[in-house]
Amino acid sequence: MQNPKIFILLPDGVGLRNFSFTNFHKIGTQKGFDITFWNNTPFDLTDLGFKEIRFTNPKAHPLTDLLKNAQTQIELNLNIKKSKDPIYNHYRFPLSYKNIKAALKSTYIKGLVLRYNSEEGLVKIRKNIAQQERKTKLYHDSLATLQHEKPAMVFCTNQRMMLAVAPLLAAQDLGIPTATFIFSWDNLPKATKIIETDYYFVWSEHMKNELLYYYPYVKESQIIVSGTPQFEPHFEADYLMSKEAFFAAYHLDNSKKYLCFSGDDITTSPNDPTYLEDMAQAVKKLNEKGHRLGIIFRRCPVDFSNRFDKVLSKYSDLITPINPKWEKKGEAWHAILPTKDDLILQMNTIKHTELVINLGSSMVFDYAAFDKPCGYVNYEVKNASAPHWSVHTIYKFIHFRSMPNKETVFWINDPESMEQFIAQTLNGNSSATVAHAKAWFEKINQHPPTLASERIWTAIQQLIQN
Repeated sequence: MQNPKIFILLPDGVGLRNFSFTNFHKIGTQKGFDITFWNNTPFDLTDLGFKEIRFTNPKAHPLTDLLKNAQTQIELNLNIKKSKDPIYNHYRFPLSYKNIKAALKSTYIKGLVLRYNSEEGLVKIRKNIAQQERKTKLYHDSLATLQHEKPAMVFCTNQRMMLAVAPLLAAQDLGIPTATFIFSWDNLPKATKIIETDYYFVWSEHMKNELLYYYPYVKESQIIVSGTPQFEPHFEADYLMSKEAFFAAYHLDNSKKYLCFSGDDITTSPNDPTYLEDMAQAVKKLNEKGHRLGIIFRRCPVDFSNRFDKVLSKYSDLITPINPKWEKKGEAWHAILPTKDDLILQMNTIKHTELVINLGSSMVFDYAAFDKPCGYVNYEVKNASAPHWSVHTIYKFIHFRSMPNKETVFWINDPESMEQFIAQTLNGNSSATVAHAKAWFEKINQHPPTLASERIWTAIQQLIQN
């Protein structure tokens, strides 16, 4: 087959980083694929020299969102029943009753859950979603596009968006193979697999086993272990700036060593401002003992709040905020889009800092790629603004159970431990922890991490030939 046409379906912006800003497109082109991005993001991919076909005002069926919410609740119920583990309850988003319309929707969802709360019920829910989506203008527009373009495969960049259902159904109804990529390391336990495809690309054998556990109707032959392209740029030296250039660009002090505090969103970590202040206090004490340290604060890309302002002002001599270079195209979280410039910024932030402190972030893997340690904050905050939130619940989430051992990160169990962790790293005593973090990285993401795009394209080639 000469120059087979592959559609890369971008139902939202979360796939841009993996599939548009890495060498994924370049490698596919070198292998002889004719690549078109089926683009439902506000980002104009023609600016990168890519071919794209854009969706025109795509909408899911009104019932689909209700069915999807019921599906998620039922899957979590069944996960609890199967595992006897109540942690899955913490993956639920509360139903809204803020007005009559919201209350009616929530009541309808609860009725669906009550009626279809079983494996057999889930099958009916999935069939109902497909039935409703085949009625939509999006489905019929997708049919027309696919009939005209005749791609050899449609590859969807994540598994959780309702707007991907109709285009993928259209492809399947035309006999075109479909595949999706499981986007994040924590997605499968959270019941976020909304779409059904012929093939599933996952990060690792660990994630493959998760997919088989949570979705037993998926066959092993449908799963391809590829790794994720998101870590590939960390190993490309061309993106790295010299210390002098990076420090000059962000007005950093050449005489200091810098540490990174990586923020979470306000739902995941409402107490981040306190943790940042505790880190600043630790750095202040170390500087009084003769160190010359500063902090780079990298906020969560979807956090535009002012909740850090007081801390940043109070410790302006210690903390330099370097905001992620994401673009806000709307108010919804999925309308805040990554950019290639931010990918480069993140790499250089890691390169030019000694360590990272955060609450349970996957930045542990980014720093492991650079042979640097991560400290996980692991204590409650007195008089916290979110009294029903607990740090101890966070670390009970399923994805943290994949740690090879507890020494994979430094556990910061109280504010005083901040100083100890930083001092230990500066003294060169973090090599064992970094080694454990790298072992965790190898478990979570197929190694070598530089070959993820290569593995994806090789698999696509084999699948369409078969």
